Amino acid sequence: MVRRRDDGDDAPQVLDRPQPQPARRGVEVPPRTFVPDEQDDHRPDGEHHEAAEERAGFLRRNRWLLALATIAFALIAAAGYLYWDYARRFESTDDAFIQSRQFAIAPKVAGYLIAVPVTDNQHVATGDVIARIDPRDYQAALAQAEAQVNAAQAGIRSIDAQIAVQQAQIAAAQAQVARAQATVKYSEEDAARYRDLAQHGAGSVQQAQQTQSKLQQDQASLKDSQAALTVAERQVQSLQAQRANAEASLAQAEAQHRQAELNLGYTTITAAQAGRVVNLSAAVGEFVQAGTSLAMFVPDELWMVANFKETQLDLMRPGQPVTISIDAYPGRVVHGHVASVQPGSGTAFSLLPAENATGNYVKIVQRVPVKLVLDNPPTDVTLGPGMSVVPSVRVRADRSLYEKLFGQQA
Repeated sequence: MVRRRDDGDDAPQVLDRPQPQPARRGVEVPPRTFVPDEQDDHRPDGEHHEAAEERAGFLRRNRWLLALATIAFALIAAAGYLYWDYARRFESTDDAFIQSRQFAIAPKVAGYLIAVPVTDNQHVATGDVIARIDPRDYQAALAQAEAQVNAAQAGIRSIDAQIAVQQAQIAAAQAQVARAQATVKYSEEDAARYRDLAQHGAGSVQQAQQTQSKLQQDQASLKDSQAALTVAERQVQSLQAQRANAEASLAQAEAQHRQAELNLGYTTITAAQAGRVVNLSAAVGEFVQAGTSLAMFVPDELWMVANFKETQLDLMRPGQPVTISIDAYPGRVVHGHVASVQPGSGTAFSLLPAENATGNYVKIVQRVPVKLVLDNPPTDVTLGPGMSVVPSVRVRADRSLYEKLFGQQA
């Protein structure tokens, strides 16, 4: 602003520009971002200088905040990279459950239960008794089968004795045949001698006829002895056939005896393998039929089935290590390995598989069951089929930067 002096001096007088008021100490005003505009272009140079000095003064006053922010950003970035580098070596899912081949315990024979020495959820070893059926009926059947075996064996011994007697008769018949043959030979020679004497007049015709008749009688006796020998030999063959029939009867009796022994053994129901008895419904005094379910049995052999997305299977292979956390025991971690990957999605083997050739198609990422096996199953906690787990499979064996820095093994 310019004004003239009152004393008549024509020289213009420049008035002092009002100075900006200093900021109050009590409240710190955040700095504003300086954006030049058309009005700033027309501001005096002094105002621009004062604004720049104000911004520089704020940065000088808050230099430690800027350093802390820079360090925090660097730490966050480094931590994020370490986490990403470590996490990309694992594949995890919460769609995983414990499974086993549980089955129903049922008797093979009918009867009344006389003992049930187990209770619900009890762990049993191989061969432990689970239930007993009244064995008296089956003991009687076993005794009857033993009697049949003894009778069959006695029949065979009787036939063997008959065969021995018949062999003696055959020997006697053979001796009779030999004696008859000797008699026939002598009669032939005697008849020939008297025939020659009769022809030369030295002997009578009557004697020649008598010797010829005796020869014929001896020959008939020889045939009779040979026929008796044949009959005796055929009798041995008949006895041998009877013995074969008796041996078959003995085999049948022995088979019935073994079946009776098995049925008697079936009256004691034992555990075929180690595991737990669950859903026990058997009670003493109950009559059970063959195949009646007495309880469910869960073997100790357990495994996990994890339903991974098909996009997670690129690097997954059998034998890779697995870390498993159990929902029922939050602080417990167990270790295992990948046993196998099912050759197909879960829906492909379901009761009603998806039919993608009809209707509108919406692509959905499929899940593939992966079997996981525990290396050392825990014995101090109870695990069973249907329990939820969260497995984490290490699909890359090389160590991450985090593991290298902190000395952890892959």
